Amino acid sequence: MADKSQSFRDVLVWQKAHAFTLELYRVTEAFPKHELFALTSQLRRAASSVPSNFVEGFRKRTKPDKVRFYNIAQGSADECLYQLILAHDLRYADTTALQADLEEVSRLLQGYINGLERSGS
Repeated sequence: MADKSQSFRDVLVWQKAHAFTLELYRVTEAFPKHELFALTSQLRRAASSVPSNFVEGFRKRTKPDKVRFYNIAQGSADECLYQLILAHDLRYADTTALQADLEEVSRLLQGYINGLERSGS
């Protein structure tokens, strides 16, 4: 599972994280306008941080550097998960499917990290 791919676009973690981010942007379009600079902005930043940090880690040469950015992506995913729960509880949107998608991204990301840590490179 280590970085044997030619491009980050080839990696399932990134593909799923990117698809999640696109869907989150669509869902947050319907959030109340008074949340534009609050929860909407926070959610979008956290969501886009997941694939962004994966991409940055993918390019790093050393295993500790890679793992550091992948861990940042995990933290952003956890932040985003809480914000999805909040949006759901505030009744801004049914975020159940997005939460499930994000939990899948988190599991894939952890698997990617585990594979990298087990690899000899």
